[in-house]
Amino acid sequence: MVDMVRKRAFIVGNGSLPFDMSERVDASDHVVRFNEPKMSIGMSGTKTNWLFVANSGKPMQRRLNDPNYPTSPIVQAADMVFFLYHPRIIRDYFIQPNFLSRLKGRRGDWTHEALAMFGEAGKTVAILPPTYYEEGCAELGLTSAMLTSMFPSSGYFGIRYALERLPAEEWDVEIAGFSWQGWKRHAWGDEQAWVKQKAGERNIRIWSVEEDRADLNEKDKEIG
Repeated sequence: MVDMVRKRAFIVGNGSLPFDMSERVDASDHVVRFNEPKMSIGMSGTKTNWLFVANSGKPMQRRLNDPNYPTSPIVQAADMVFFLYHPRIIRDYFIQPNFLSRLKGRRGDWTHEALAMFGEAGKTVAILPPTYYEEGCAELGLTSAMLTSMFPSSGYFGIRYALERLPAEEWDVEIAGFSWQGWKRHAWGDEQAWVKQKAGERNIRIWSVEEDRADLNEKDKEIG
C-alpha cells in the first residue's frame, strides 16, 4: 500500500517572524492569512488561499479608505475571502461607536461596503455564520455574559477554521507571526493555550520569534 503524501499548510499572522520565511510559505500547499500584512510584510511571500478579514470597526474602515489595499499583493493573491463577523454578531455583541464617533463616520458594521470593495477587486467572499462565532467563543471558555466585553481575535477564528477543514490525517500545519499580545479585549492567554492544545493533538509547528531566533543564533555560533 502506497503511503499518502502529506500536505503542508502555513498560517501566517501579522506579527514578527523569526526570519524571512517567504520561500517556505510560498512553497506550502495552502496558505492562510489575516486582514493585511504588518510586521510580516516582505518576509512571508504572497501566496494566499484563504484571507480572513475582520469586517467591523476602525480597522475595516481604514482598509476601505486605503485605495492600495484591494490591489495589494495579498488581497490579489487570495483565492477566497472570509468575513469573520456576521452582521448579527456585530449587532448583538460588539461595542458600537458613540454618537460623536458616528458623526465622524465611524461604524460597527462595514459588511456591505467591504463586500463591494472585495467584489470589485474580483474576490469571492463568504461570511462565517453567527453560530460559528458563538461556538468559537464557547470553545475558548467565554460565557454568554462575556461576549459583550471579550472578543476572540481574527487569528483564533482563522486557525480554528483551518484546522477543522484540513484533516490531521493529511495535513501538517505551521503557524508563525503570532505573539498573542495586543488589544486588551482579546483573550490572548486562552487563545495561546488553545493553539498549544491543538499542537499536542496533531502535527503543528508553532514558530516563536524569540525561541527560533535563539536557535538560529546558536547554529550561527556553531558554524562560526
